[in-house]
Amino acid sequence: MRALLVQPEFPISYWGIQYGLPIIGTKVSLPPLGLISLAALLPASWQLRLVDLNAGPLTKADLDWAEVVLTGGMHIQSDSTQQVIAQAQARRRLTVVGGPGPTTAADQYAGADVLFLGEAEGRIEELLQAIREWSGKPLVLEAGDEHPDLSLAPVPRFDLLKLADYASVSVQYSRGCPFLCEFCDIIEIFGRKPRVKSAAQVLSELAELHRLGWRSSVFFVDDNFIGHKRAVKKLLPQMAEWQAQHGHPFELYTEASVNLAGDFGLMDGMVAAGFSQVFVGIESPSQAALEECHKGQNLHIDLNESIDRMARRGLEVMGGFIVGFDSDPDDIFEQQSRFITHNAIPLAMIGFLNALPGTALWRRLDGEGRLRPGWTGDQLERPNFIPLMNERQLIEGYRRLVEEVYSPAAYYARCRAFLERAPARFSRRKFQFSELPIAVRALFHMSVRSPWRREFWRLMATMLKRNPQSLGWVMAHAIQGEHLIRYTREDLLPRLDAALAALPNDIGERRTAARRQPPAAVRPRRPGPRSPHPV
Repeated sequence: MRALLVQPEFPISYWGIQYGLPIIGTKVSLPPLGLISLAALLPASWQLRLVDLNAGPLTKADLDWAEVVLTGGMHIQSDSTQQVIAQAQARRRLTVVGGPGPTTAADQYAGADVLFLGEAEGRIEELLQAIREWSGKPLVLEAGDEHPDLSLAPVPRFDLLKLADYASVSVQYSRGCPFLCEFCDIIEIFGRKPRVKSAAQVLSELAELHRLGWRSSVFFVDDNFIGHKRAVKKLLPQMAEWQAQHGHPFELYTEASVNLAGDFGLMDGMVAAGFSQVFVGIESPSQAALEECHKGQNLHIDLNESIDRMARRGLEVMGGFIVGFDSDPDDIFEQQSRFITHNAIPLAMIGFLNALPGTALWRRLDGEGRLRPGWTGDQLERPNFIPLMNERQLIEGYRRLVEEVYSPAAYYARCRAFLERAPARFSRRKFQFSELPIAVRALFHMSVRSPWRREFWRLMATMLKRNPQSLGWVMAHAIQGEHLIRYTREDLLPRLDAALAALPNDIGERRTAARRQPPAAVRPRRPGPRSPHPV
């Protein structure tokens, strides 16, 4: 069987770093881990070919070669996924679609020949049988009631990747999260009981990347890396030993809940293993907003102290922030800006609250009649529900916030402030001689060609004075800043202006009556269908 695995395209976004990638000669920020994980489960006799639409086009020759096309992904990729389905079916190729998007909103992918909902481990024979015996009629393979044991997961087929296309690569250690955030679909897809791979599995994946010649950053895509603390504390010393034995080839980053800051041993273990960054869902400085979305882990801890503690321990916090909660006050945008600035968070991902299909938030807003149809997964243009705040006020406030946070002066000021508090050495990865051309090209661009080169030189001066071993960090953040600043100015702000222009003049005042009596909190139901890591 000849199987073509197609990664749908992601639209430009804060996460994609699309404006920064050409500076370092890469095409995509991260590879399609879901597809190469699925590929590892397919029969060894199958011929496999991978096409990542974020790196290059899907050609007629690719489709003519294939007998079956496997694709799918997240909600934000839905338009591209539909295009892949149409192209494959136009060539009369069987199309199999999976991932978190189809798993939580299967009706939006009804055109697929086979919909595979849920995680693949332990169910691959079901999928193979469906492919072999497909009758020509649409088929839906429903997710089971049980989550698979991750010991069933083989090493992903990293060899299918053109590694030079990627700025970073990804691996996965765990699935699931023990918390109850109302807006999050992770607990609905993967459950609230974290499941983990063995240390041997993780080290095998790192060893395979090392064998293939990878010597750069590795993203652990776990939605909460520390969800199973006891297990991760056993893993980290083995990772640290492996890194030391191999000359610290990888710089690691991941996602974790803010309670990480309360465990000094865990933070030190992560730093020893090679972690230098962690994405934390901070969401809001507003206590009312955190209570509203059931973010209990953020309520029982001092967020300012926690971020500072992680930074001084050697873990830079990348923060996720949300505006548009029912309880948000008029000055929430100023509160968010002050919080991000005070805590020196260079990489602050700020978006509107949106209701993902299948979440407790989706169910609550659906019950209140507030959902809007036709959402594409975009969290940066307009909420997919009717907010309680006057919508013009909400979009205008968000526009001010991102324009301020991602002005060159503000961004580089946060970078300088972070260097002031970071330890003298917060990365053990050694510079590779093969990276010299990339470093020279990036340095020339940022120091000579960039419109905000003056801010770059101020950051360089701070680095030389306070933290001279952090040149790699400075260059990486300058490249990321190139994208964040340009994306905000050239893409996001014009889109927000267009959204504002399209609003009716009588959009209405704040729904004060509703705010006086906010909707009752809805606890998530038992986790629904599961899905593999986004394909």
